[in-house]
Amino acid sequence: MSQPKLILASTSPFRRALLERLGLAFATAAPEVDERPLPDEPAQALVMRLAEAKARAVAATHPEALIIGSDQVASIDGEILGKPGGHEAAIAQLSLCAGRAVTFQTGLCLLDAASGRAQTLVEPFRVHMRALTEAQIAGYVARERPFSSAGSFKSEGLGIALFERLEGEDPNALIGLPLIRLVTLLQDHGIDPLTQGTQPLD
Repeated sequence: MSQPKLILASTSPFRRALLERLGLAFATAAPEVDERPLPDEPAQALVMRLAEAKARAVAATHPEALIIGSDQVASIDGEILGKPGGHEAAIAQLSLCAGRAVTFQTGLCLLDAASGRAQTLVEPFRVHMRALTEAQIAGYVARERPFSSAGSFKSEGLGIALFERLEGEDPNALIGLPLIRLVTLLQDHGIDPLTQGTQPLD
């Protein structure tokens, strides 16, 4: 019996690059999901709900697939930080975060579309920011333009220079897809990247 097709319910190039590291054949699909939080919805509940919602949205057109859904938010002192969307908002976010700890919550869902069974979890990761100067913040935003990134930085790029230290079990979660936990979920479905990977790795 052949394995179900693996679908990443995301068009994020960063999540795609992370999943490619496992060497498994997969396709991507764009989920149509309203990502606005519910009133007073905590960050953990939000990302878990949206990760599953994204997977189920894609299941409508891929009814036999195993679908990976993921969502991430950043928060500081319990306040959710959205994507800045522009230069001034990015400056303001980084000024707020400078010298403080920012917590990232990444929701992960693996949905068996055929049975409707979903496994969901939340992987936390904390970033301790340097005490940044206005010039450092302005220089970073001008160079990397992190306008579509929660917290206004890209840890896989120059954003690493903003950090004093990192705290968490899976650094991939900070980029948007907790691979360590995902491998465990895939193995529960009989898919082992160590023995079944089909894609050549560089």
